[in-house]
Amino acid sequence: MYFHTKANAVQSGRKLDFMRTKLLETAEKVGFNIDGRKMYSSPKTEIIHLDLKFGEVIEMHSNPFDVVFYILEGAGIIETPDEQITVEQDMCIEISAAEPRLIRNIGADSLRVLAVKIF
Repeated sequence: MYFHTKANAVQSGRKLDFMRTKLLETAEKVGFNIDGRKMYSSPKTEIIHLDLKFGEVIEMHSNPFDVVFYILEGAGIIETPDEQITVEQDMCIEISAAEPRLIRNIGADSLRVLAVKIF
């Protein structure tokens, strides 16, 4: 559900609905055991907010689309069959379609990540 922040704004005599917002607390939950929320979805892109608590893991899996992870907060590991990297706040990581990956929170606090799926 989107909420229009400037609904019915008028520019040059016509109505504009140009901003849509979504609150984390009310965003649709993803269908697995991690606190994940669907913040945006379109035919070409989806943005998921992930909040992994201490020790939580998203097990090795792959997707038929590219994914870009932006680390908002915390520390973790992103692992593929060939590589393992430690991630921290303000890092951006791209994983190609079909590449298996695992995400693990290794910090004492939450690992908060934006996952941008590019279809």
